[in-house]
Amino acid sequence: MTWEDPYGTDVLADKNWRRRGVVQPQTVPAERDLVVEVLDEAGGEAFVGAVVGIAEGGLVQLEDRFGKVRVFPLGHGFLVDGKPAVLVKPTAQRPQGKARSASGSMHAGEVKARVARGSRIFVEGRHDAELVEKVWGHDLRVEGVVVEYLEGVDNLEQLLAEFQPAPGRRAGVLVDHLVPGSKESRIAEAVARGPYGRDVLIVGHPFVDVWQAVKPERIGLKKWPEIPRHLEWKKGVAAALRQPHENQEDIARLWQRILSRVRSYADLEPALLGRVEQLIDFVTEPAG
Repeated sequence: MTWEDPYGTDVLADKNWRRRGVVQPQTVPAERDLVVEVLDEAGGEAFVGAVVGIAEGGLVQLEDRFGKVRVFPLGHGFLVDGKPAVLVKPTAQRPQGKARSASGSMHAGEVKARVARGSRIFVEGRHDAELVEKVWGHDLRVEGVVVEYLEGVDNLEQLLAEFQPAPGRRAGVLVDHLVPGSKESRIAEAVARGPYGRDVLIVGHPFVDVWQAVKPERIGLKKWPEIPRHLEWKKGVAAALRQPHENQEDIARLWQRILSRVRSYADLEPALLGRVEQLIDFVTEPAG
C-alpha cells in the first residue's frame, strides 16, 4: 500500500540518474513490506508498491495502494527512499543474540503476561491505542500495564476523578497536538494543578493526529499532506490520498492499511517514541 504524493517533489523527475557516474545504486534486500518505486524507462507513470513476496525465477511481487499485485525481475530499475537501488533476494539469517521486540527492547520470549498493575496508560483514541499496542505491546504485557483510550481529551478530568490516581496507581496520559496555547495544553495544565497532579503524567506529541507519527515513507509519501484547518483532518488526508472517506468505516479501513505498514519503532517519528517510553517508565516506577 503506497500513495502518490501530490505535495512533494517528483522523485522520478531525473530520468538520467544511470548516466551519472557519481550515483551508485544501493543494494537492498527485498524484505517484506519494503516500499519501492519501479522506474519506467518509457517515461510513463511509475509503479509504487510494497514487497509482499518473492516468486520463482528471481521475481519480486509488489502490492500497490489498491491491492493490485505486479511482478518485476529483481535487480536494477528501482528506487528505495528516492534513491536508485538494486533489489536482491533476501538472505535468511540465523538470529544472533537475543531477539528484540518491536519497541527495540530485548524480547522476553514466551513469558506469561504479568498481572495488571494498578497504574494505567491512557491515550486519546482507538488508533492511538492500536499503534501503541503494535509497537510496545510486548513490553506492556511484561510490565503488566494496561492501555485504555479516552475518546477525546475533553473527558480526561472526569476520567481521572473516577480513576483516582495515587502512589502505586499512577496515570500516564498521551495527548495528541500538545503544543503551547492549545486546548490540550490547557487541560494538561489544569490536571497538573489539581488534586491528582503528583500521580499523573501528561505528555504529548506535536502531531494533529497519531497517524502523522508514522513516518510518511512507510506509505510511499515524502510528507503527510497539509489539510486546511476547517476540514476534518483524517477525511482530508484520505481525500488527498485519493482513498474512500465517505464514512467512519472508510477511515477505519485506511488506518488499518497504514498500521499494517508499521513494523517496529523505526517506522515511527522520534517525537512519539520518547513520549511513550516516558509514560511506561512513569507508570512502572515503584511507589515511593
